[in-house]
Amino acid sequence: MAEKSINSNSKDNKLISLFEATAKETGKKFFEALILNLANALNTYGAWANVYNEDQSKAKSLAFLIAGELLPDFEYEIKGTPCETVINNDTLHHVPDNLIEIYPDDPEIKEGLKKPLSYLGVPIKDNSGNIIGNLGVLDCEPMPADPRSLEIFNLFASRATAELQRLKADIQNKEREEKIERLLDSTKEAIIELDQDLTVNMVNASAERMFLCPSNHFIGKNFSEFLSNESAEQLSSLTSQLDSFPVGKRHLTVNNGLNVRKVDETGLKVEASLSEFYLGSCIYYTLILKDTQDTGDNIKFFNQCKYETAAFNDNIRETTVSNEITGTSILMLKLFEDIKKVAPTGSTVLITGETGTGKELIARAIHNQSGNNNAPLIKVNCAAIPASLIESEFFGHEKGAFTGATSKRKGRFSLADGGTIFLDEIGELPLELQSKLLRVLQEGEFEPVGGSETIKVDVRVVTATNRNLSEEVKKGNFREDLYYRLNVFPVSVPPLRDRGNDIILLAEKYTQSFSLKSGIPVKPINDLNIKCMLSYTWPGNVRELQNVIERAVITSEEGELNIEIPQTEKNISSEIPENIVNTEKKILTAKEIQQIEIDNIIKALDATDWKVSGENGAAKLLGIPPTTLSSKIKAFGLKRSNN
Repeated sequence: MAEKSINSNSKDNKLISLFEATAKETGKKFFEALILNLANALNTYGAWANVYNEDQSKAKSLAFLIAGELLPDFEYEIKGTPCETVINNDTLHHVPDNLIEIYPDDPEIKEGLKKPLSYLGVPIKDNSGNIIGNLGVLDCEPMPADPRSLEIFNLFASRATAELQRLKADIQNKEREEKIERLLDSTKEAIIELDQDLTVNMVNASAERMFLCPSNHFIGKNFSEFLSNESAEQLSSLTSQLDSFPVGKRHLTVNNGLNVRKVDETGLKVEASLSEFYLGSCIYYTLILKDTQDTGDNIKFFNQCKYETAAFNDNIRETTVSNEITGTSILMLKLFEDIKKVAPTGSTVLITGETGTGKELIARAIHNQSGNNNAPLIKVNCAAIPASLIESEFFGHEKGAFTGATSKRKGRFSLADGGTIFLDEIGELPLELQSKLLRVLQEGEFEPVGGSETIKVDVRVVTATNRNLSEEVKKGNFREDLYYRLNVFPVSVPPLRDRGNDIILLAEKYTQSFSLKSGIPVKPINDLNIKCMLSYTWPGNVRELQNVIERAVITSEEGELNIEIPQTEKNISSEIPENIVNTEKKILTAKEIQQIEIDNIIKALDATDWKVSGENGAAKLLGIPPTTLSSKIKAFGLKRSNN
């Protein structure tokens, strides 16, 4: 479309404007900034972001722009409009011309434009794939299909979808939180939430009545102060015991109850139950107390409260980014503790670990648990940006500062002002830029490329690397003063091979996630797969495990996961039954074991005339999926003999 086409430089500038305008906004202000930039990017007369009511009969605007004017609380009937087509077809809908002839019954089109000609709309969906709204533009001129324009429109739609999903999750969480609060305050049982150190975070009204004091007398104090010495020791021991329970089953009834001390120093024997849950990367406990002198039958209500609380915690975990960090191993618990300590301080953090261990997730967890978690987290991969452009990316540039700098542009540090900047692969940063980064860390100021104005920022810096920076300092590749400035609080992410049963926890999580995403039902991971995964060294760490599980779900047959792990000396040996390893009292080498497997595969192939799949195929004889057998044939380089 000649009159609407967008060149590459213009597109880049408009996308930069989009991210700058929406980076710090949420809710209504986000959508207003979004559609203003959308109308500007596509040069259209109107733009909007709508949310539908439950029966999808009406649309209410989150932001609605016509002729440069934002219309407050705009609402309209969907029937007979292009938006109805978006819902019915569940896809992007483009009307390049003759809009009013195609939709003659749309009153908003007639009233809003003198000569409406073109429309572009796309559905906005929730996490379950249900349509909850739409993003659209309208113009008085024809709007032929243009790849760049569609690319920009889809990008705006992705931003709108993410924010609307976040808003919906916030509303659901708030409603659930209010429901839980009403439930907790109306039950007869005293409910106390404790952190990992048994410090009281929250109590309900029944706890206030049981202990004869208001909630502010509890909050911030160790709950042991409200127990007898014997019960305090018992509670501490029980929290340690819960850590050894399987995930999802960390709850127990306290045998013989607990002896509590009221504020008037009188004692009381109570029944008690204790459960453990995670919120982000932090451990919390829910303690429920029931006065044994209370003869009222409130068990049903007691259980309802307990399950509603668990459901609420689950819902919070689903919408918390740091929940992506899963683990119960000692190394991961130590990591969670480090995050908990450093997150609120604002100190610079250096995250180290092998490739694929999830260093970005750790950075997100630190940001989310900081006091600036409502401000942006800006990510920069130092290895992905050409050396000649890094300074501009970090600090921005003035118009004309260099060839291609056709307009003024903010840098990543300016975008992160008030929040956090995450510099991944910091070891790749060129020496000439290291001194400028050091200045920002020390003085909180810099000058854009080609500019003379000093810009001050308040940014928390979190960095990550898979290199040994102290060794890089010795080699002269990294400034020593910058290293010490970054290494204020080092955090080490353990490799997957050292995390024990975390491998299985992650595998189960990814299996469920990929199964839901792909719509392929699969059975639970079997014992043989567990043995193989625990014996493998996982050089690609969590990222490699994700890929293996995703491939296993896609290639599964009859619900059986097809987990294909590269054959290493360690895991080949671990898969061989004892009766083979001890044949004739000889311990076989990995190469000998591999040859046994090769010979067995060839026998099966010869017996089936080299037919791999099907009822009469070699895979059936071997008891493995055909895809696995095909992979092994390729890996071993097996070929059919011409004889």
